[in-house]
Amino acid sequence: APTKFNPATKIESGRASFLKCFALRLKPGDEIVSSLQAFVESRKLKAPFVMTCVGSITRATLRLAHATATKRNEVIQLSDCHEIVSLVGTLNNRGHLHASLSDREGRVIGGHVLGDMVVFTTAELVIGECESLEFSREFDEETGFDELTVGNRNES
Repeated sequence: APTKFNPATKIESGRASFLKCFALRLKPGDEIVSSLQAFVESRKLKAPFVMTCVGSITRATLRLAHATATKRNEVIQLSDCHEIVSLVGTLNNRGHLHASLSDREGRVIGGHVLGDMVVFTTAELVIGECESLEFSREFDEETGFDELTVGNRNES
């Protein structure tokens, strides 16, 4: 049974921050994940995330639900054109992105983006940056994965 929500113990961070937004378009043949990582690194963003993305892809590699620390390999590789219905997540370090993609018949599949997500016609994105925060990922004993941690930015 699910545990009852307890704000005192379940919320890792309730920090607020001003928001800066960047709009960009990726072009045919661009690989989305590596392009976003390059953008984040070039701008030296500390708490970046994908606010929205629409477009289309020719291929992608996704990890499906039910992955655990010991059973990580439920992976599918899409190799046909799909519309990007949604792409969301954080972009710090390795990032943590999830996508929903629809095929030519409108069927949707979604999962954790592992990469190899190549633009077909366009990928129109808005990237947010929490200006006073810093995202990192730390190993979580409970989940067996590196999970998001949120801290205050150390300005120098």
